[in-house]
Amino acid sequence: MRTKNVSIRTKTTDSDPIEDILNVPRPIVAMAKEFPSGHVISRHKHSRAQLLYASSGVMTVGTESGIWVVPPLRAVWIPAQTNHQIEVSGNLSMRTLYIDPNYYSGPSDGCCVIAVSPLLKELILHVVDLPRCYPLEGQEEKVISVLMDQINSSRAAPLELQIPVDERLRRIHAHLSSNPGDNRTLEDWGKKVGAAGRTLTRHFRSETGMSFVQWRQQFRILEALRRLGRKEPVTNIAIELGYDSPSAFISMFKKALGKTPGQYFAE
Repeated sequence: MRTKNVSIRTKTTDSDPIEDILNVPRPIVAMAKEFPSGHVISRHKHSRAQLLYASSGVMTVGTESGIWVVPPLRAVWIPAQTNHQIEVSGNLSMRTLYIDPNYYSGPSDGCCVIAVSPLLKELILHVVDLPRCYPLEGQEEKVISVLMDQINSSRAAPLELQIPVDERLRRIHAHLSSNPGDNRTLEDWGKKVGAAGRTLTRHFRSETGMSFVQWRQQFRILEALRRLGRKEPVTNIAIELGYDSPSAFISMFKKALGKTPGQYFAE
């Protein structure tokens, strides 16, 4: 463990300012909040790391370098000083742990999504209910130590998409963000962005570790999770993501995530 001893923009101007929370002299401070579907928390960063847990609804965390989609019973780790934005799909019950990076450096050097076990879920909910200035060197610290162990041992979930740096590849990403069902080949894209298909193939491999087809499928999986969080019909999602039929979409989803969309959200 790496422990060291219709968008609405959110502004931190309520009666419980985030800065007050961050300045509480405890290694971990927790907060619970509810957000409606379509809510957007504008790009920002904190001096503490965050673990964001969704007990219902879907969060999409975006940074300059990638996108992480967080369905129910998953959590996303965001290192301290990471500029990020959060978009909400479906009514969201969010539980946030603000963690002093001097106390715990995290399960990863960058953002990552982790699976939340039943025990980790109960620990998160318990810590949210603790007083902000809970007693030190008592039962509360023991609970937090177990919580850190659970975070550190959690397995990563393959729910991220790396956004390429190359401007031509970013143009492809921008277009697919508006038209996720576009099925044109990388050779066709080359004609649009001014590069040979072979060149684009090489850049996709070097920047994302994936072929274009694999990268596009990952993009569609994450987009599907966002839409499923809004409870859109599977048939509509399949068509809008470029699949020939709902069964083809469900087959792809199950192959990638091990469960059908219905099973995944009923877990």
